[in-house]
Amino acid sequence: MKNDRIFNLKDKRTLKEPLAEFFHSKWQIPKEEYLTSMNQACNHSTIIPSWYLVLDEDKIIAGAGVIENDFHQRTDLFPNVCALVVEKDYRGQGIAKKLLNHICQDMKQKGIDTLYLITDHASFYERLGWEYIGNILDNDQNEVRMYQHKEES
Repeated sequence: MKNDRIFNLKDKRTLKEPLAEFFHSKWQIPKEEYLTSMNQACNHSTIIPSWYLVLDEDKIIAGAGVIENDFHQRTDLFPNVCALVVEKDYRGQGIAKKLLNHICQDMKQKGIDTLYLITDHASFYERLGWEYIGNILDNDQNEVRMYQHKEES
């Protein structure tokens, strides 16, 4: 993709509803849960939660969030990158890598150098520089893979 653009939702507040709908359509988490978190991100001076989107012109083609806990039992492993998704037609172009790098750098600038995420993908995140640290239980008692990324100084 030629002109991918990554934004923090705080800079694109008018896209809050469409972004919440985008994530809801991909992950089947209620749209209201996304909106609650996004409202906190946009209306408070807190670092967490934060939400990011990638636009192709005016179309949302990818996004992710950073939240305290992504529905797992290891509350000591935080904050978590969550809901990472790239539209099918845009996959294989390095967008997820660029988005994750942007998120890690943005969090580092805000004083957070270690991020975590859970996934069922076995090798994708290793290729992007994330370290597999073991399996943990999600809130439904399913085993999921936990990764961490520490941004170097």
